[in-house]
Order: sequence, then structure tokens, then C-alpha cells
Amino acid sequence: MLYKIPLLLMPQPEGGFTVTSPLLPELVTEGESADDALNNVRDALAAVIETYEDLNRPLPSTIPQNAESGPVWLETLVGTP
Repeated sequence: MLYKIPLLLMPQPEGGFTVTSPLLPELVTEGESADDALNNVRDALAAVIETYEDLNRPLPSTIPQNAESGPVWLETLVGTP
């Protein structure tokens, strides 16, 4: 399943980055670099989905995406050397 989730990537004063989502306040993860933090989102999202299922709460309706029915909008950070 694909999910469309807005993410906020915030640099931390002590180093590293924290990732949160305004649609899923329970989603919080971090990493030593932006790439590390973003790579950790999948595990954090899986934990949030499991929590929602355990509580019998539906995810916000705009989050699930069906990649087989058409194009998927993707925004990402791209760094240059």
C-alpha cells in the first residue's frame, strides 16, 4: 500500500533531523542525516498504522493511495554535490 503523507523535515541544533507529519501527529522519527531520517519514515509509519488499527481508528481518508489506478504525486528532496 502506498500512502501520501506530508512530512516536515526539521534540522536539530545538536545535529541530525527530525521528521513529523501534520496529518499524523503520532508519526515522529529522526536520523543523523536528512536521508537517514527520511529512510526511517517507513518504520515509523508502520508503527502508527498498527496503533490506529489497535485503537480501531481510521487513518485520515487522504492518506491511502492506489498506485494502480493512476499516477502518484511524489515530492522529494534532491541534493546536489
